[in-house]
Amino acid sequence: MRKEYDFSDAKPNPYLKRLRKQISLRIDVNTIDFFKKQAQETGIAYQNLINLYLSDCAAHAKKINIAWK
Repeated sequence: MRKEYDFSDAKPNPYLKRLRKQISLRIDVNTIDFFKKQAQETGIAYQNLINLYLSDCAAHAKKINIAWK
């Protein structure tokens, strides 16, 4: 290892916006089954499908429409 490194030409991490954070969620079994079925049809892992769906909601600033019965 060197004693000193020169970072004067360093660039910001281009993948910083794409970083993911692991969290725990409680998701209904029916919801997971839905995404697992979609995963089989598309060939995309169900966790990635859930992330893609949530990312799309955030990108389009979708509001949650909940009607309690």
